[in-house]
Amino acid sequence: MARSSLLLYYFSGSGSFRSFFFFIPTTLALTTSLFILFYISTTSNLFTHYHPPDPSFLGLNSPFGSSTFSPLTRQTGSISFHNHSKTPFQFQVPQIVHLGEGGFGSQRPLEPRLPPDGHGNYVNYNEVYHDRDIFVEDYKEMNRSFKIYVYPHRRNDPFANVLLPVGSEPGGNYASESYFKKVLMSSHFITKDPTKADLFFLPFSIASLRHDPRIGVGGIQDFIKDYILNISQKYPYWNRTGGADHFYVACHSIGRSAMDKAKEVKFNAIQVVCSSTYFQPGYIAHKDACLPQIWPRQGVLPNLSSSNRKKLAFFAGKINSPVREKLLQVWRNDTEIFAHFGRLTTPYADELLGSKFCLHVKGFEVNTARIADSLYYGCVPVIIANYYDLPFADILNWKSFSINVATLDIPLLKKILKRFSFEEYLMLQRNALKVRKHFQWHLSPVDYDAFYMVMYELWLRRSSIRLPLNAFVHPN
Repeated sequence: MARSSLLLYYFSGSGSFRSFFFFIPTTLALTTSLFILFYISTTSNLFTHYHPPDPSFLGLNSPFGSSTFSPLTRQTGSISFHNHSKTPFQFQVPQIVHLGEGGFGSQRPLEPRLPPDGHGNYVNYNEVYHDRDIFVEDYKEMNRSFKIYVYPHRRNDPFANVLLPVGSEPGGNYASESYFKKVLMSSHFITKDPTKADLFFLPFSIASLRHDPRIGVGGIQDFIKDYILNISQKYPYWNRTGGADHFYVACHSIGRSAMDKAKEVKFNAIQVVCSSTYFQPGYIAHKDACLPQIWPRQGVLPNLSSSNRKKLAFFAGKINSPVREKLLQVWRNDTEIFAHFGRLTTPYADELLGSKFCLHVKGFEVNTARIADSLYYGCVPVIIANYYDLPFADILNWKSFSINVATLDIPLLKKILKRFSFEEYLMLQRNALKVRKHFQWHLSPVDYDAFYMVMYELWLRRSSIRLPLNAFVHPN
């Protein structure tokens, strides 16, 4: 009985021995929790408020470079992909802060004032290219060796209008698709020997399919599915990579849903599309590429020396998205920011020539022709389109010639633009004029124009792996 009482006393909790062993794990748990919180607070921006940098970061007063008062909605790191260039090309890796479509919640990344490459290397934001030397050297190699095979189709094919280049000069809002195809087919990049091809072009035209009464919007998905099935049975090239070395080009947004019945195209092939947005799951950054939407213009570039830019900023367009509604709501009656909807009473070109900044604002899609319009007329683009994978982002340093404003910051737009000094604005404009040659189409391509830039983006995405064709069994 005495022994039982002793044991009861020992385990009752009144003994110091039990209290001692209870105290140890509690202390360890608390210490570990405090250590984790300390580590997070010293290595992360999670508990710090974002303070937008001063416009002096454009590079005039700081080695760090561009103003990021309202920065791009993606921060960048580097991943090296092995290709045939002398230096591995570094793609910019996006970090996305997700937000419901059309919403105005904050998308501003937590961006510390550190060298953007994260390796202690200063970036010169006076330079319009990420690395000009690599670009120029690899561009020459691309021009010399890059080859593309196009699946052949006869002139009397029932769908020749969909599969062959247009006979007339491309025009309209989605001309980029037709321009690329027409110029490619007559270029030195084409090879008739598929064994020498780096990439294979799927030549169907989404714009032509959309307007063909035999197919229409409702029949595009079945057409694409049947087309892929046909080439995979007739040729061995699709099957050897699952389509990873194939690409198609589309500028109309219907092209995104056109692949819904051919998922291997969406997830394996390279999609060169105007609607290049991280928000849509069908677009895979750095596998796919942005096709710039450019309104075709011919003739001599406008004389910018005579332009008198009295307006701070300008926008004109349909009100077809919550983002544009917000812009109009805030700035409709302003005397410095001209936000206009409906038909203009003055020439569109005059408005662009008379404005310092020109607004590219998301409509139905992130893409419009306004960036190319702005550059053509020497107006600094202001991009208000969250999740937009900008054209040639692997090559061009967009912070050196444009400003990116999150949709949340639309009410702050005037404050953002006015923080740039006149000298800083001139630097942005000079850089905009340097890159505008990349946003022009020519029927006879000119070095570094839009056609060659798209070709360079494709060249970066080619695979260096080639499996022998005899490793595959040709379908019956």
